[in-house]
Amino acid sequence: MPQDAFTLRHIARELHAKLAGGKVNKIIQPSRDEVDILLYANGRTEKLLLNTNASMARACLSAAPRTAPDAAPNFCMLLRKHLTGAALLSVAQVGFERILAFTFDCAGEFMRAERVLYAEIMGKYSNLVLVENGVILGALKVSSLQENYKRALFPGVPYRLPEPQDKADPTDAAALAQRLSAFAGGDFAEFLAANAAGLALSTCRILARALGCERAEPFPARAGEVAERIRGCVLSDEVRPAVERAPSGEAKDFHARFDGGEPYPCVLAAADAYYTERENARDFSEKKRKLESALLARKKKEEKKLALLLERERACADMEKNRVFGELITANIYALRKGMDGCELVNYYDEEAPRVKIALDKTLSPAQNAQKYYKKYNKQKRTVAAIAPQKAETEAELEYAESALAALRRAENALDLVEIEEELRGAGILPPEQKRRKAAPAVPFRSFRIGDFDVFAGRNNVQNDRLLREAAANDVWLHTQKYHSSHVLIRTAGRAVPDDVLLAAAQICAWFSDAKAGGKVPVDHCERRFVKKPSKAKAGFVTYTDFKTVLVTPDRHAEQERG
Repeated sequence: MPQDAFTLRHIARELHAKLAGGKVNKIIQPSRDEVDILLYANGRTEKLLLNTNASMARACLSAAPRTAPDAAPNFCMLLRKHLTGAALLSVAQVGFERILAFTFDCAGEFMRAERVLYAEIMGKYSNLVLVENGVILGALKVSSLQENYKRALFPGVPYRLPEPQDKADPTDAAALAQRLSAFAGGDFAEFLAANAAGLALSTCRILARALGCERAEPFPARAGEVAERIRGCVLSDEVRPAVERAPSGEAKDFHARFDGGEPYPCVLAAADAYYTERENARDFSEKKRKLESALLARKKKEEKKLALLLERERACADMEKNRVFGELITANIYALRKGMDGCELVNYYDEEAPRVKIALDKTLSPAQNAQKYYKKYNKQKRTVAAIAPQKAETEAELEYAESALAALRRAENALDLVEIEEELRGAGILPPEQKRRKAAPAVPFRSFRIGDFDVFAGRNNVQNDRLLREAAANDVWLHTQKYHSSHVLIRTAGRAVPDDVLLAAAQICAWFSDAKAGGKVPVDHCERRFVKKPSKAKAGFVTYTDFKTVLVTPDRHAEQERG
């Protein structure tokens, strides 16, 4: 939900309780829309996150890691100049607006000033504005008089609050009662959202439910009573913070006062959990789309290259015919003469010895015509010889792109993408990183406990290779037949594998494959010692022998999954 004025009232109260008196230690701007302020308050360091993204606008505390860019943006430098070392005096909501005022006591060597950082949490109009003595020092998103003649936001002009909406203030019972007297019945939450300032529709639905008038008849005589009750709900300090979840389990919304859902100790914790989950899902989706785009581009390039090679190969399809024509002309050279435009000769290379028509260049002698066919044959032969390794290499690249795409389709979270991205950089599909990062710890395999056996599944091609390297010779290795899939390994520790464990591992292998949506899936299995990694082969590519095949229905065995 957007952080409406109702929710921001509770957030301001909680932020003030946690941060008031805190000292600003560090300020970073990890993205265009976000500023993080680290304060030391109440014996610990807290990170105040202020985000102005249209769909993620918020003010909250967060422990989610952020990386500062190499060069700080201008607004970040401005905040560092004016707020580093300052003490946070208070956090307050401005009226019943979607604006929080962070008031700082800024003491320098020769001066002392009180500065206010306004966090305007207003959807696409969200902004951060630093003000001293009512005059703007700087804004995250500046606007000139030409862009907004009613409200300019640039250094040196007075700070003015946004124009009020044509709605009633829900903390003003008289003004709200006047609006409610016009209610004609129906969905009361929608009417309230359209007529009361600072309340999101989701908040209005909670208020309507609490008042028992989700779908109501007109109540002009009771408008004052209902307005007072709404005012009491809005100004109450009672909170029941919770994250509302969809049936699929994903975070759908968060609320300051909500019965049901996943409870949290405070509104700040609920907001942070909700937005962190949403941001993780967004970042995962964006990264996955970026990797998929790069892989599809490489696949398209290899398909185009293969098509050209096949076209050249088809152009050499008559290679043997040209050689035979050269041989036949040479064998019958005594019967031919210069000036002939064709001849019909017996093809003694064919068992049935048919007569074939051979075109001749009348400007050339019979010997020269034979040489012409021989030259064409030799050229085609060289072309076919040159195409063969190129074709094999292109097919291998195409197979690799398809296997990487299959691994990408199976990715479920950001952890699954870490090694895929590194793999694609190593393969030259993604450009190398400009700044070399510290090597991250290896991402763990998917792990299962089936009976008394540990079963592991690779998340991607790199993990499939690592799983193979770490396996013992008598461990059991599994892979779907004729489909891209994760490599699955049963750690045997020298023991015989029961049929039910082998069947479960095969079902897991089928689940993490391209055949997941199908019915019965063939899964090959053999001991690790029969699996070979060819020299210079692409990641994830192996050959295997001495295998058996089982037909299984895909099953993740989630209840036995450990990570």
